[in-house]
Amino acid sequence: MENRNRQVLLKRRPTGAPTAGDFEITDAPLPDPAEGEVLVRGIYLSLDPYMRGRISGVRSYARPVEVGAVMEGRVVGEVARSRDPGFGEGDYVLGGFGWQLYSAVLGQGLLKLDPAEAPLSTALGVLGMPGLTAYVGLDEIGKPKHGETVVVSASGAVGAVVGQLARRHGARVVGVAGGSDKCRWVEAELGFEVCIDHRSADLGAALDRACPTGIDVYWENVGGTVQQAVFPRLNDFARMVMCGMVAEYNDVEPRPGPNLMSAVRKRLKIQGFIVGDRWQRFVEYRAMAAPLLRSGELKYREDIIDGLDRAPEAFIGLLRGRNFGKLVVKLGDDPTRRA
Repeated sequence: MENRNRQVLLKRRPTGAPTAGDFEITDAPLPDPAEGEVLVRGIYLSLDPYMRGRISGVRSYARPVEVGAVMEGRVVGEVARSRDPGFGEGDYVLGGFGWQLYSAVLGQGLLKLDPAEAPLSTALGVLGMPGLTAYVGLDEIGKPKHGETVVVSASGAVGAVVGQLARRHGARVVGVAGGSDKCRWVEAELGFEVCIDHRSADLGAALDRACPTGIDVYWENVGGTVQQAVFPRLNDFARMVMCGMVAEYNDVEPRPGPNLMSAVRKRLKIQGFIVGDRWQRFVEYRAMAAPLLRSGELKYREDIIDGLDRAPEAFIGLLRGRNFGKLVVKLGDDPTRRA
């Protein structure tokens, strides 16, 4: 075990799109777990779009990362030392913290992982927070019915699960993604009816062809021009699940929104949600999703970046849509995944 802890700190708050200069890579002493805590050696770090809001300093549903503090992030790792009787050295857990190689965290906030159930990294994606986000938002807000048309913006970790779960409800699923390679994967591997490249010259016309009877459920991950094209094509009583708007996270000034008179005329339901409010459904979701993953019915894709020092570059790319699947940074050796 190392005697120093590599970390990525927030050096300054970005204005507009983050740059490498907004982060600082440093070494700190190895944390010493207190009573009831566990020292976790990080194996995989999750990079997610929500982190952009955490570094803006703007008041939100969660406290922002302070300048000079370790960047926030969920970690899967191995217990290196334990002062909690519920965990032993060598246990694999979800619940390590931050852009760093080691973290000392309360044992009560950890979830033990069984590597025989699924690869450890999936606890950060398809079997983790992104998967739960899809499950909760679709079940509680989207409520797709058999034969309805569901449009899912983005082919990333959340959107991929949304579309697959909607198909299990008998819905017709249309994806919107950036680039022909992503669209081919969405259609061929995830089984969406069709996927539209949002870089199309006429996105509205493409949606008309793909959704000739209109749109019943819209899962919003992106915002921007995709939202502008989808909104006038929503059917009466359509549901709009507001999960995120990654295309606008780097904006300095908010963009004008749609005219909401149609929300009255069409009796639309437009609802935002934060998955942390429904964390009590996590065990329920994993119990449903893990067997589907093992059987191959629930598919996923990961982009694994090697090394903590590459996390800032990877995060910047995430906000620009460069990733294909769930973006994960490999922090250290994974003894459960051998070549």
